[in-house]
Amino acid sequence: MRVFLYGSELSAVTAASALAWVGHQVEWLPHQSAPWTVLSQVDWLRSEPELMPHIQQGLADGTLVLIDDVSQTSSADVVWLALSPSQRNDASTLLQQSELCLQQGAVLINNSTFPVGETERLDDLMRGQHSSVALPDTLEEGRAWASFTRPTRWLLGCDDAHGEHVARELLRAFNRRQEVFQPMPRRAAELTKLAINGMLATRISYMNEIAGLADTLGVDVEHVRQGMGADTRIGFEYLYPGCGFGGPNFSRDLMRLADVQSKSGRYSALLEQVMDINEQKKETLFRKLWAHFEGELAGKTIAIWGAAFKPGTARIDHAPVLTLLDALWAQGVKVKLHDPAATSALHQLVGQRDDLQTFDQDPYQACEGADALMLVTEWKSYWNPDWHRLAGLLSAKLVLDGRNIYDPTFVANCGLKYRGIGRRADPTSF
Repeated sequence: MRVFLYGSELSAVTAASALAWVGHQVEWLPHQSAPWTVLSQVDWLRSEPELMPHIQQGLADGTLVLIDDVSQTSSADVVWLALSPSQRNDASTLLQQSELCLQQGAVLINNSTFPVGETERLDDLMRGQHSSVALPDTLEEGRAWASFTRPTRWLLGCDDAHGEHVARELLRAFNRRQEVFQPMPRRAAELTKLAINGMLATRISYMNEIAGLADTLGVDVEHVRQGMGADTRIGFEYLYPGCGFGGPNFSRDLMRLADVQSKSGRYSALLEQVMDINEQKKETLFRKLWAHFEGELAGKTIAIWGAAFKPGTARIDHAPVLTLLDALWAQGVKVKLHDPAATSALHQLVGQRDDLQTFDQDPYQACEGADALMLVTEWKSYWNPDWHRLAGLLSAKLVLDGRNIYDPTFVANCGLKYRGIGRRADPTSF
């Protein structure tokens, strides 16, 4: 098929390269806010496994063509939109341009993070006999290529047989192992995407509340988590307490879901609580640090491992580390931070500061001369550190585990003080 694709989101880059990879002829117009000359250099894109080589291969083979203007498009069978919420007006402008050349019966596929009902509105703007499909973005940052080419599910929002047939044919190469499409009306697909992330966020926030209660009652929350997860009605997914979640899509979807609730006249106390709990949890490690030093933090040096909102990405959008840094700097704390991918993005946001040193190679460099270590992002390179080396580097011998990836008893037996999210060492094993 001939595909015209518009956007500079991760979903746009992934779709362009994957569709070209399986033989479609893709003309890709990056959004004007991030032309390819800029987009190709950003850390979050270059750090995505497998993505850049497939883009380069598509460009070399000619199945992927970069264009600078909609007037350069040939007659398209599919218009694929992958835009951010702030780019809604640009989608409308594009579909009304006379230069946009479409085949009769062309299908609009809306892969953008737009409000519920937006696919229908965009459909009304298209000229002639066309169909539209809502295909909500379900990519996982850090494994975008894998989640597009080997999907577990696609929410396929369509209200006519033609749109569904074209969408299935377009994505047929990625639907061979098993049936991954979940057909439903367009609005239902858009709302389902928001509802899924709302449920996941609710599970995380609920588990964080239980971890706080476990701390107060002197219970190791890991026992509680294992007991809850073993109940088949609950399961283990997204049942891990931590120091808060972030990321552009997760946070945006929660706010969009709250906005949908508000505009429909239905106030959601639950969603408000979920978002409030998450923001509070971003300060958890700071509060534990404050308690340990009894508020005497001025002049301290704290090492932080991890800045990205999740392992495998260079993004720091809404990341817990941002709230943590503000709290530390407000108390006169110096920070030495290591992250293998996100230090550039961090400096772009906070600038160069005398009270911030960053490292992206050896994580132990961040611990030299530090009083304590905070684990914020659970990169795999942090899971099994040299505990005896850390005990020699950290003057207060304090480790604050914001992701509960360490064994409290083992860490304590290595001569360190451990503080997790609802975790505690077993004193009988010392």
